[in-house]
Amino acid sequence: MSTPETPIRNRWTLIGPGIVVAATGVGAGDLVATLIAGSRFGYALLWAAILGTLLKIALAEAVGRWTLAGERTIFDGWSSLGGAFRVGKLGGNLNWAGIYFGVYVVIWGFVYGAAAMTATALPLAALFPVLDLKVWGILSGLAGLAFVWFGHYGLFEKVMTACVGVMFVTVIGLAVIVAPDLPALATGLWPSLPPGSAFYTLGLIGGVGGTITMAAYGYWLNAKGWKGPGWMRVMRLDNRVGYVVTGVFVVAMLIVGAELLFSAGIALQGGERGLLDLDQVLRDRFGRPISILFLVGFWATSFSSLLGVWQGVSLMFADFIAHVRGRAGDDAVRGERSRAFRGYALWLTIPPVALLFMDRPFGLIVAYGVLGSVFMPFLAGTLLWLLNSDRVPKEWRNGWLSNLMLTGATVLFAVLAGRELIGLFQ
Repeated sequence: MSTPETPIRNRWTLIGPGIVVAATGVGAGDLVATLIAGSRFGYALLWAAILGTLLKIALAEAVGRWTLAGERTIFDGWSSLGGAFRVGKLGGNLNWAGIYFGVYVVIWGFVYGAAAMTATALPLAALFPVLDLKVWGILSGLAGLAFVWFGHYGLFEKVMTACVGVMFVTVIGLAVIVAPDLPALATGLWPSLPPGSAFYTLGLIGGVGGTITMAAYGYWLNAKGWKGPGWMRVMRLDNRVGYVVTGVFVVAMLIVGAELLFSAGIALQGGERGLLDLDQVLRDRFGRPISILFLVGFWATSFSSLLGVWQGVSLMFADFIAHVRGRAGDDAVRGERSRAFRGYALWLTIPPVALLFMDRPFGLIVAYGVLGSVFMPFLAGTLLWLLNSDRVPKEWRNGWLSNLMLTGATVLFAVLAGRELIGLFQ
């Protein structure tokens, strides 16, 4: 493998984990959120989408810097935050952060598994209506399970890169076809808040580009073979490229929403089903070939997110179990072939099938919403804590810009979490 000292012109050939984060973080729901922003407010919130991309670059860079500076995982960092107690006869220690993560990842995985399978099934059912939506969902989940069960990181990265290529052609192609109004697009770079857009703007800033999968970035760095501070420059380039790709997707979908839907006053459904509404609009406006191309891109977006979670969050869960068992440094316990990794992949795939055949239980959704809303401020806040402490060599601690970005991210996600909690109680 190439070394960290590789000349900068050759470092581009090493890029991979950042593309994986981009493919995983931009799901169908994120594309719909950006489309709706364009359909409601035109180009006015373009600045918010770009600011959100910059915040995610800062967060992912912080995860990568923590991982490389001390050659430790993010869960190693969480485990060092105090309040640890011994876990029975298992031999490991667990603290408040570990307990929160363990509860969160189990509930989140159950509900997300059903959501990811449904999102991946929607374009397949539209393209091939010979099978029911639920059948396509089950087959999608099983395909993801088989891939991470028998595959390896190198193949995973190649497939994710291919999905990003399909997404790029589709999303950028749509933005070109609808012919953006470039002067109007430029006006969206200046911060403004149209009436009724305040909380929607905060959601747009915080919602695009990944949640728990951002914490998986460090695990993908390790899987790539990048270990130690010598890889810091390569990681930063990789991270920026990945999130620039994310930003391009966001801007392109905002253009589609503004040009295709805003002027015509067309409203979309919320969630992934909104993309089926867009498919119908594209079919009426440009014909079936463009509609088919869009559905293929929709599938690539959804399936890459499914694969990324099946692989990345399973690695995080395996690391959690390794800490509980007191074997945090044992790759046999926390790697891609570990029982915990495969067990969590099964958890993402098999139990959620029940949710495909029934309305999601209200109590489970409330718990999912509560835990999910506070994960991002948890991630940003703990990174701020860890990277300003002596757990990190002085040269790799936060500078003023990193502190500013992580503080802003913590406050932003705390406000969004508060709004989510208030909405749940109401």
